Amino acid sequence: MAVTAVFFDVGETLVDEERVWREVAASAGLRPHVVWAALGMTIERGEEHWDLWRHLGTERPPDAWTRIGYERGDLFPDALPCLEQMRASGRLVGIAGNQSAEMEEWARSLGLPVDVVTSSAALGARKPEPAFFARLVELSGRLAEEVAYVGDRVDNDVLPALEAGLYAVHVRRGPWGSLQSTPDGIVAIETLSELAPVLDRLASESR
Repeated sequence: MAVTAVFFDVGETLVDEERVWREVAASAGLRPHVVWAALGMTIERGEEHWDLWRHLGTERPPDAWTRIGYERGDLFPDALPCLEQMRASGRLVGIAGNQSAEMEEWARSLGLPVDVVTSSAALGARKPEPAFFARLVELSGRLAEEVAYVGDRVDNDVLPALEAGLYAVHVRRGPWGSLQSTPDGIVAIETLSELAPVLDRLASESR
């Protein structure tokens, strides 16, 4: 069945979080490579990113991520063209991640070419909970198999989306996307410019 709605994860899918991580490290009095090393440890162990502070034996900077926030310049160069291409194709386009209300406000302030901006804060569920993806399907007004979810994390994005009946696409960039192996049978892309051909091919095969 053709994909008629596409939802995108935020961090390391649409947004390059390197600058934010640098500033978070600075707010904790640490050099970036120290924090990134601890982040790699959490990924290897299947933990969440906030566990890195425990490994470093220091307190997590309070509200640092929200306080620093994203900037327009943090968008990957391929993010906006991909969103525009998806919208021009007639697909419903959404942004949805494990994020805060502040992220939603930021995304809306940019006037991005999307139909839906939401987050775990608004949905009342966090990835990888099935309810997160069920809510996206509800918001799309489509069948689950008509909805694609594009994300960098296999554990939080790809596998739970697949289990919820969505079409999952793995973006292999960022810490998780680079370190987590793409499961067999899952489409992997290196950049968002590869997404349109993948979905167009799927549509042609479903005819």
